[in-house]
Amino acid sequence: MSQLSITLLRLGFLVLLWAMVLVAIGVLRSDLYGTRVTSRGRGMRGRRSGRARPEKLAAPSRSATGVRAGSISTRSPAAAHLAITSGALKGTTLPLGETPILIGRASTCTIVIDDDYLSARHCRIFPENRQWLVEDLGSTNGTFLGNQKVEDPVPFNLGDRVRIGATTLELRS
Repeated sequence: MSQLSITLLRLGFLVLLWAMVLVAIGVLRSDLYGTRVTSRGRGMRGRRSGRARPEKLAAPSRSATGVRAGSISTRSPAAAHLAITSGALKGTTLPLGETPILIGRASTCTIVIDDDYLSARHCRIFPENRQWLVEDLGSTNGTFLGNQKVEDPVPFNLGDRVRIGATTLELRS
């Protein structure tokens, strides 16, 4: 082998080693600081403001729901919003529209909850045939409607409480 090829192999190995070190630092950083939660649908004015109201943090944009925030869905006239009654986001309300609500730790979820007992995509609440249903998405620790573990999609009626990890959600009018 020529001196040039040995030098190129050494340089390639050095680049590969640094890439592995940077990936390891990124993994450690995400483990130490957790998932970065970004608010959606608030615009530039909402991000600059230091004071945020919990009702606005989880509200989907108009284009995501197809209805104005705070209006009642045409699918379920009795159910107007989903309220978080306990847990990290206690007091947050989410107006219901016609789109499913995905709950979990992943930043792509509609409601992002940083809880060790939640899966990345934990459960889904969705409208079907003029009623709301709750479905567990194969989570490790389960989703509970009242005291019953949710296996398949089950009806989620007004006043019912869904418990996932340390968070409780309630369907309200």
